[in-house]
Amino acid sequence: MLQVAGVPFTEHQIIKARDAGISEIVLATSFKAELFEPYFGDGTKFGISIKYAVEEVALGTGGAISNAAQMLQINSSDDKNAPVAIFNGDVLSSHDLDAQFKFHEAKGADVTLYLTEVEDARAYGAVELDETGRVSAFNEKMENPPTNTINAGCYIFNRSVIDTIPFGKVVSVERETFPELLSKDAKVFGYIDSSYWLDIGTPAALLKASRDLVFDMKRDFLALPGSKISGDSKISGGTVIGRNAQIGEGAQIVGSVIGDGAIIGAGVRLTDCFVAEGFLVPANVIAANNYFGY
Repeated sequence: MLQVAGVPFTEHQIIKARDAGISEIVLATSFKAELFEPYFGDGTKFGISIKYAVEEVALGTGGAISNAAQMLQINSSDDKNAPVAIFNGDVLSSHDLDAQFKFHEAKGADVTLYLTEVEDARAYGAVELDETGRVSAFNEKMENPPTNTINAGCYIFNRSVIDTIPFGKVVSVERETFPELLSKDAKVFGYIDSSYWLDIGTPAALLKASRDLVFDMKRDFLALPGSKISGDSKISGGTVIGRNAQIGEGAQIVGSVIGDGAIIGAGVRLTDCFVAEGFLVPANVIAANNYFGY
């Protein structure tokens, strides 16, 4: 629910799914689950059906998939093995989801992983492929990964495969489900896409995601409705000024996110900072790489 380029991060993923032709989404929530439904509702305002699978106890990545899948609507026998897209909640990408679906169908795959290449794969699951694009090994987070091709956090599962994941149990899709599928010779393929990809698992990465999206709009900064910016202030670097935020005289803000209703005093100079909703930054404060009010 943290805002990225002016809207909750999850909204970017919902719009991506909708634009790829997906008509129904189940949000698998646990921590702060109560924040999602008041904002997203039933999905009507986003042009997609949204349901909520709330985990009372965190079930791991595989358990969450199994739990959420129980809420997907099944209208016909064809739906019982229909492809289901699964997004990690902390990945921003511009990869072609529609092309991943088409690849999945063309290969007759049971599961298709979206893969990308990174310079240092140690923090991610490194995936090895054979010459046909079929996954031959899945190496979860290791010091010397055999490849820099990684699991990029968007999967397509046939529904019948999801139904093999134990329901109501803690399961890791990376450490249990994928290796088990490979051991059973399931058709697990990797779809490589080299377009924009970012893991937003750190505050610095979240800030970068917001900046990148603003730049993608061909803007140097984004001022949301109701914000007031003093005429002699300077805003740049992909900054987002939140709704009803106020920017004082002579302020200079670069590459930052200013929360809704925040007040930035006169002469403040911020670089690569987060300012929380409603927070007051006093006059003449100078800061870089800081988080005010969090």
